[in-house]
Amino acid sequence: MNFLKFLSPFIFNVVEGFTPILLSLVLGVSPCNSAENIILKAGLLNHKIAVEDLDEFLETGEISSSLQPYQFLLTSEIQEVLSQNINIDPVIAEQFLNDIFKSDDGQRLLKQISQALPDSSSSELKEGLKLLLKQTNNFNFINFLRVYPQETLTIDLSKAAILGLKMNESFLHSRLINAQFKKGLKNSSNIEIQPKFDPTVSGQKSISIERNVLYDRSRNRYIALDIYTAKKTHGPLVVMSHGFASDRRFLRYLAKHLTSYGITVVSVEHPGSDIHALLKTATGINSSQILPSEEFIDRPQDISLVLNKLTLLNENTRKFKGKFNTQEVSIIGHSFGGYTALALGGASLDLKTLRSFCQKESPLKRSPADWLQCAAGELPYPQRNFQDNRIRQIIIFNPIIGELFGNNLSQIKVPTLILSASDDGITPTISHQLKPFQELSTEKYLIMAMGGTHMSVTDMNSMNSMMGQSTLVREIMGEKAEPVRRLVRGVSLAFIQQLTEEKSRYKVFLTPSYIESLSQGNLNFRLGTELPMTVKTWINVTNMKQPEANLWSLKSKLTPIQNIQQYFVNARQLLLQPEYSTEKLNDLFTGLLHNHDDKLDKWS
Repeated sequence: MNFLKFLSPFIFNVVEGFTPILLSLVLGVSPCNSAENIILKAGLLNHKIAVEDLDEFLETGEISSSLQPYQFLLTSEIQEVLSQNINIDPVIAEQFLNDIFKSDDGQRLLKQISQALPDSSSSELKEGLKLLLKQTNNFNFINFLRVYPQETLTIDLSKAAILGLKMNESFLHSRLINAQFKKGLKNSSNIEIQPKFDPTVSGQKSISIERNVLYDRSRNRYIALDIYTAKKTHGPLVVMSHGFASDRRFLRYLAKHLTSYGITVVSVEHPGSDIHALLKTATGINSSQILPSEEFIDRPQDISLVLNKLTLLNENTRKFKGKFNTQEVSIIGHSFGGYTALALGGASLDLKTLRSFCQKESPLKRSPADWLQCAAGELPYPQRNFQDNRIRQIIIFNPIIGELFGNNLSQIKVPTLILSASDDGITPTISHQLKPFQELSTEKYLIMAMGGTHMSVTDMNSMNSMMGQSTLVREIMGEKAEPVRRLVRGVSLAFIQQLTEEKSRYKVFLTPSYIESLSQGNLNFRLGTELPMTVKTWINVTNMKQPEANLWSLKSKLTPIQNIQQYFVNARQLLLQPEYSTEKLNDLFTGLLHNHDDKLDKWS
């Protein structure tokens, strides 16, 4: 997978909601001398605003006469969003631009952006981007306008809206379904859970942590491990698999927590897709190798190799004798580690289905996880299976699933628990968790963290990771995410204990009442073993193709400026109140997502 496939979603996939995206397009997605004016094109209507007026608004909050028609949109929140600087490493950005200008996906992307800027060419966009990177590493809207190669920038509002929705489609789907999920899985019983102990609190056993490195001669691959053990151990062995661009410490708090109850934990680092591999790419290694397709094969093989080596240590060394129950393994995976866990659990990688998806899906509509999964399409197989019968349980947090397994998830026969986050901008919940969850036919649990994000489950130290430091994808981390980590500690322990003699004692912690009781502030939790019917219906609605909708509501008595304003009012109403009207939902997604390009702009 080339560098475009990783960085493109982070540069073009702002996931804070529709309004900031649309405004970013309307007020600045344009790259070299300097644009002095912006013309907003709405069908047959045009309205000019001065860039200096926009600059003044961002600096002071003052709204000039030319911006008065948009006063209802230019709130302090929008001012903050548009004023935000995004720091981009010049070396990484240069690699990104080189890749995007060479690739077919990049050319398609530039073409689609150009449609929203009808008087701009792809060469002008390229020129503006290059000049911007030479002059500053601060990526913001005004800086784009300052290097734009025309005096006046024309923006087609209809196509800009479609472009924004395409870029944010999967995230919008997740947000729109959020209210239905929260209501559909709400605990209806009045029984108050009063457990005799708290599984989120550390156990009594002392912890020992040892670092180790294994070598696979056949693949010339060094695999680093963190091994967490207690003096007295019981239950299954827990193996952890981290996400893309992370490392073996990604769930250190959880590893310590489980070990304090006498469970041995081994956290594995995958050398081809960890943070070190990404850093090497950023310092000059061939960017096409940022996520080699072989990682989809190597990762599950890493885990099986580790289990083989641990079996030998368990039998032949005095230090670890009896510590590794490799015949009964619970695997925990986050993000790309979720794929790894499911592959080991028995689901065959379906590369034929994946390639079909990646060829058909528009680059603008792909989430970051979609870009990552499409790297596997380069593998020369129709299917591959990595099942390891030692895997007895699967726990996955914010997994990358999508189309990787096609219809093969029913092959998994071991109990599986999935945690999904409603505000995940990396692995959107519908395509990467909810739809796959429906396909599982084994004992299964789904926990939805409403208000959580992709990195909310990870260790406090992940605040300093690449994902954690991203200014393009909003993350709830650190102290704010402590309720999520508390949930993860309690439910993981309870789920793993189902393989022990204490399973009945812990079963209460796998109930909707208990999971909901852990909700706190803006983080609300729900547990289900099946999707609510309303959620299934909404998932089907987002996939339906209906007659096209029209955001334009032309009224003869309105002035041209009022017509433009009415356009924004219609768009905002569709997005701010979706849960109250299925008709509005249909209008929004079937009209703007499925009937795109020039089909929408037909009023006169």
